[in-house]
Amino acid sequence: MSILIRVMREGEYPLLETFLYEAIFIPEGTEPPSRMILEQPELQLYIKNFGMEKDDKAFVAEINKKIVGAVWVRIMNDYGHIDDNTPTFAISLLKEYRGLGIGKTLMQTMLNELKKCDYKQVSLAVQKENFALKLYKNLGFEVFDENEEEYIMILHL
Repeated sequence: MSILIRVMREGEYPLLETFLYEAIFIPEGTEPPSRMILEQPELQLYIKNFGMEKDDKAFVAEINKKIVGAVWVRIMNDYGHIDDNTPTFAISLLKEYRGLGIGKTLMQTMLNELKKCDYKQVSLAVQKENFALKLYKNLGFEVFDENEEEYIMILHL
């Protein structure tokens, strides 16, 4: 399986809605929410007018010309917000492509891009039960803050 990691093209930004939905952590035995959940303002922060801000950056993973994953960052006052200079990570893969190392490659690609652009740190929010927590820790993310359900994690670049 040949995987191409590349910059997301402007015409592909609408795909972020699909990947945002796929990024929603659904605990085992829980019904997935309706896609209408994406209309909530706190989720719209991740995708609305993406590409219009200087800190908006996105990469995709493509297999056989099919986009199977995306990683994107923007500076926003979201769940993982640290400050107005720290981009927040969002990453998602279609279910059938999880667990193959694609997410790690996408994240490393974005981390390298952020370093090149002289960002000092990056953050993300993750549910404490989310299997991706292990990946984030392996990449060097550390717990910055937490609440009952999730960690806010930070990685110094």
